[in-house]
Amino acid sequence: MDTWEDDQADPRSCLICGDRATGLHYGIISCEGCKGFFKRSICNKRVYRCSREKNCEMSRKQRNRCQYCRLLKCLQMGMNRKAIREDGMPGGRNKSIGPVEISNEEIERIMTGQEFKEDTGLLEHTWANNGDSDHSSPDNGVSEGNHPSPVSTLLSSRSLEMNGYTATYRDQYVGTPLSSNYQFLPHLFGYAQSGLMPTPARSLYPESQTLVSQLVAAEDLSPLGTPMLIEDGYRVTQVELFALLCRLADELLFRQISWIKRLPFFCELSIEDYTRLLSATWQELILLSSVTIYSGQIFGDLAEVTAKYSPSDDELQGFSEDGIDVMERLIYLFRKFHQLKVSNEEYACMKAINFLNQDIQGLTNVTQLDQLNKRYWYVCQDLTEFKYPHQPKRFPEIMMCLPEIRHIAGKLVNVPLEQLPLLFKAVLHSCKSSINALRAGTALCLTTGPVPGN
Repeated sequence: MDTWEDDQADPRSCLICGDRATGLHYGIISCEGCKGFFKRSICNKRVYRCSREKNCEMSRKQRNRCQYCRLLKCLQMGMNRKAIREDGMPGGRNKSIGPVEISNEEIERIMTGQEFKEDTGLLEHTWANNGDSDHSSPDNGVSEGNHPSPVSTLLSSRSLEMNGYTATYRDQYVGTPLSSNYQFLPHLFGYAQSGLMPTPARSLYPESQTLVSQLVAAEDLSPLGTPMLIEDGYRVTQVELFALLCRLADELLFRQISWIKRLPFFCELSIEDYTRLLSATWQELILLSSVTIYSGQIFGDLAEVTAKYSPSDDELQGFSEDGIDVMERLIYLFRKFHQLKVSNEEYACMKAINFLNQDIQGLTNVTQLDQLNKRYWYVCQDLTEFKYPHQPKRFPEIMMCLPEIRHIAGKLVNVPLEQLPLLFKAVLHSCKSSINALRAGTALCLTTGPVPGN
């Protein structure tokens, strides 16, 4: 028995994230979350990636923000991967082995996947990771920079057929009813290592078309009903703007709850799992919808309202570092989505993928959620490769937005409520200025035309 029966008698903390430890796992004192994360990472030979400084904060709240740094700390603190039995059968934990010290070189080989390749003798497909949660992609790779997996693999991918992911496997995976036994899709796809090339013209797989149509049908694409019209000359106060933001958040949250009830797999999952998923992802879902299907109203009508709000000197001087970080990331995110022009179909897939987070604590059917997550990941890939054959980077670029959204949502809770009006004013003003500048540049190019002689 490697857990403590009396939690009150021995309230020790996890050496990885500081959460309440449940015992000695793989050689060190850790919590259930970090124990499971380490086992999944090693058994599934996952390769993560951190786009920041590889020193991301590890705490109970922040541990899902960067899987690269989480695994790195597991190794640095002495978690013993040799104490894991990959087949998951009883006896997988070798209790006679305590913490281990491994060299920086060996840690680097594990983090880059070189150690796994040599162990198996095969150049296996690895999921790159740059996200902030465990749930955005097949095998759930994500890390602090918020670029979900499989980014590096996809950047070298050419098409589903070239990847070895044939129509036969797709039919077996996408077409299998979820009510049957959930078969874990193994790494069947040896992604091509050649350079990026446009995907050959082809048709969309019928199963993908059906699943995408079902997701889009679940969405409420009608305009937001919250009034956002202000008379000319009226000066909006901080309290009034904050109240408007609250009403908008209420409406957006209500739409997410209604969306859940219309999902094609609603009857497959328990109410308890849906409740936990919504509680953990509602901010991310609202943010995603705000920069996509409702962006016209958010960056149009709401921006007009925030323009009529003038913050005081005290508000400007008291703006927190978290607020500045969120502001910069929101502006970057808006520009990215504005550049990509994400379609309703892509948005619907992104939203489902983000929602189906099987690593949230307390879920009752993790296997089913994992299967659903993978299903819509591949459906989204199929959709983007079909609709945008000359944009081979489009799918990874879209998926890289999801962990950025998760990171922003996680940071947003640290911004004091009284600073939200100023935050939204700054973000919307900057984004609207960018739109106007782009329009002006386009109009100038159309007016002047090419320079004679060039």
